[in-house]
Amino acid sequence: MEEGRKKKIWLYVVYGILALAIILGIQFANPFQPTEISYSQFLNHLSAGEVKKVVITETRIEGTLQLPEGGEKNFAANRIPDTDIKELVSLLEEKGVDFSGRTENTFWRDFLVTWLLPIAFIAFIWFFVFRRLARRVGGVSPMSFGQSKVKLYDRSVERVTFDDVAGLDEAKEELREIIDFLRNPQKYRSLGARIPKGVLLVGAPGTGKTLLARAVAGEADVPFFSISGSQFMEMFVGVGAARVRDLFEQAKAKAPCIVFIDEIDTIGKVRGGIVASGGTEEREQTLNQLLSEMDGFDPQTGVIILAATNRPEVLDSAILRPGRFDRQIMIDRPDIKGREEILKVHARRVKLAEDVDLKKIAARTPGFAGAELANVVNEAALLAARKNKKKVHQEEFEEAIDRVIGGLELKSRVMSERERRVVAFHEVGHALAASLLEHADPVHRITVIPRGIGSLGMTMQLPEEDRYIMTRPELEDRLAVLLAGRAAEEVVFGQISTGAQNDLEKATILARKMVEDYGMSDKLGPISLGLERGARLLLGEYSYGKEANYSEATAELIDQEVKGIITGNYARVKRILEDNRQVLEGIAEVLLEKETLEGDRFRELVEEFRTRAGAAAK
Repeated sequence: MEEGRKKKIWLYVVYGILALAIILGIQFANPFQPTEISYSQFLNHLSAGEVKKVVITETRIEGTLQLPEGGEKNFAANRIPDTDIKELVSLLEEKGVDFSGRTENTFWRDFLVTWLLPIAFIAFIWFFVFRRLARRVGGVSPMSFGQSKVKLYDRSVERVTFDDVAGLDEAKEELREIIDFLRNPQKYRSLGARIPKGVLLVGAPGTGKTLLARAVAGEADVPFFSISGSQFMEMFVGVGAARVRDLFEQAKAKAPCIVFIDEIDTIGKVRGGIVASGGTEEREQTLNQLLSEMDGFDPQTGVIILAATNRPEVLDSAILRPGRFDRQIMIDRPDIKGREEILKVHARRVKLAEDVDLKKIAARTPGFAGAELANVVNEAALLAARKNKKKVHQEEFEEAIDRVIGGLELKSRVMSERERRVVAFHEVGHALAASLLEHADPVHRITVIPRGIGSLGMTMQLPEEDRYIMTRPELEDRLAVLLAGRAAEEVVFGQISTGAQNDLEKATILARKMVEDYGMSDKLGPISLGLERGARLLLGEYSYGKEANYSEATAELIDQEVKGIITGNYARVKRILEDNRQVLEGIAEVLLEKETLEGDRFRELVEEFRTRAGAAAK
């Protein structure tokens, strides 16, 4: 369709050029080809009696010369401005020249210069400038800024159903009611029930909010409109509100249907503030129009609004009140069973070898969202293709998980032997502490191969089961494991390095949470410090986070408690490593040789070197 429109435009351009050429041809065509001569030459020919015939115009003299040797020649000369025409006429009569006058027809020339060319120039500028402007604002014609950029999902191309969505059983159960209403609205209307106008899907990025919304449309077999919150906003005032109106007009025309607004927090942030910029006012106008439209349309028409966000805390309370987004559905990261189901869905199109254990892969990926699991499956397939394998094996999945977590292996990075030893003892310190502490997660793998950005080595731990609460001993053991790398460096080398920077950041954040959020400080007691605050708009910037609801003296005490927790656990894990120094050194030497140790092999080495150390002590 777009191709045909472009061809039609170029056809009009060609027709215009041809018409212009015809006009110019008519205007400037001359039946004879005259020889241009000067006015003085014309007077000389006239004095010599060689001029046979002339035609005089306002600016030109055209005529025929009688050549002395016989024959005739056409000539033309420009008249000199302000010359006396009477004197010229007298001279022509005296020489017996046949002369006449002609008024020049300048209509077409004047029309071309005065009207046609300026109009064509303005049209060209209009077309060129607005085409460039359209590209800058997303390829939309400036004359259609008020039209919504909503996309109508074509079910015939790719129909998504609940079978394509795994690991979200509770969310799917909640949405089945919406589907049933769209399929059988009379069942609800006969009972006087009112289906929710809007459903808000809340979850971290990659958890499957958009996919779930498309599956609802596929199950209900109704039109599915999809738009991102950012697509309402443009550089012109009023465009967002106009697009909201256009969106709802299209939805009502296709009812029953589903309208999905992704990243609704783009336009749904808290309104108001001390200072509001122009962009903020435009966003608030768009939000007001959305709220007005949701109030105005009849829920019995069958238009259901689905919206998704990963930042529910920034949304305006007017969006969440009953009558708008009545229902909020949490799309959480899947548990181990959900991860296994998601892996099965994404592995349908992949040729798996017999040794692939999806349950083991699910256990290795705690905290992974659906998009990350899909990435693991794809990375594994790419790795198998790179190795020219016919099927994807467990080995590729293990490598893919490491790549997703830690980044690409940097085997080409050259480190000095001293640095390699520091990294090896650092990583073994983490692993040994995790092995000896009661509440720490088991070690899955240790490596001194650099990965990603800034990672010179890595110790991977995997929990034995999904956990949703943690006790104080578990948190303190996690702190000790984080600090064990630095402690190992100090025990073995007598000095510390910059390699523990990230460990210290994580440890400090965890210790502060223990004091401020979890009430795990003996001195401060079971209180929560630093309450969450709502959004505040100051100088055009929204601010979210915590609000200090305590005095400076309490803040100083918090710092002391955080420091005490960290230093106490550092001293504890340092003593553990000093008591097991032979085990630490023995495993580090093996790691330097092998570069990577799997969890089972590491635990065997721990038992082996502890047995040796015990025998030597006797």
